[in-house]
Amino acid sequence: MKIVKASVVLALGILASAGVASSALAADGPGTEKHDSYRFVVVPKVVHPWFDKVNQGAQQAAAAIKAQTGSDVEIQYSAPQSANVAQQNEIIERAISTRPDGIIVDLLDPSGNRTVLQEAQEQGIPITLFDSINPEGMNLTTVGSDFCEQAEMAANRLIELLDGQGKVAIMMGVPTAPNHAERARCAQAVFDEHEGIDVVATGVDNDDINTAQQQASAIMQANPDLDGWVASDAAGPVGIGQAIKEADKVGKVQLVGLDDLSQMLVLIKEGVADSSSASRPTMQGYWSVINMWQLATGAITPNHIDTGNVMITPDNVDSFVE
Repeated sequence: MKIVKASVVLALGILASAGVASSALAADGPGTEKHDSYRFVVVPKVVHPWFDKVNQGAQQAAAAIKAQTGSDVEIQYSAPQSANVAQQNEIIERAISTRPDGIIVDLLDPSGNRTVLQEAQEQGIPITLFDSINPEGMNLTTVGSDFCEQAEMAANRLIELLDGQGKVAIMMGVPTAPNHAERARCAQAVFDEHEGIDVVATGVDNDDINTAQQQASAIMQANPDLDGWVASDAAGPVGIGQAIKEADKVGKVQLVGLDDLSQMLVLIKEGVADSSSASRPTMQGYWSVINMWQLATGAITPNHIDTGNVMITPDNVDSFVE
């Protein structure tokens, strides 16, 4: 299991960029400052079951810190009702006004979120990003898996299922979200390398299961000879699977999903989906909180914490069912 890929920058540089006071470098060395309590705010992209898993991991980390140090850790989880950058920025603004010990964010739009993140830094509030990338010119710790690797795993699996021949479609999530856009780009690149694979459509579901179902139904009606699907977000394959069942195309249209939502696992067990290329949201929440806590102690943290990807298949799906 890959846990940390760290390229550590100069101590004073990363502490300054995270807004940690120089007093954190205590005489005993980095990471020795202790507080009786910590409060971290977690701001995901949207209300979504995938982010519930992130919150679960964050709560687990809070309990672990309490058990090991005796310090209380409060996790405040605040999700936008829709995948809207303005809503997300408002939540971050409100969090800044409460002066938490850190803010953990999955960015909807790095350029659109940049100003409010800079505001947090200017006020000395550390930030950790998960399942996202840094806005241009910023150097925050990121936690998550390799987006391109995850998409390549799914695309290559679908190509194998189709024996290298067929018409396929890609379901995009939120177009401005860097992880969704990168997965779609990398899946397209894999398909482009195979002459027998033709990408005939791309849907946009904005990380919403109902929208994904509607998009998938319309695309399959317009392309009755479609052979397979991949997705760029966790909601997409769940909606696609529902559309496949409604169209009575189970076994006729192959689906390689994304991530490990309970609905996705059911689709695999039912044979509606072959498999799913999954990141580890619970682990992302866990290590995001651990990183925030480490920053609060004055420790030097890595540029990136890699939580890895795994392929869920009928052979191992039961081990992912909670």
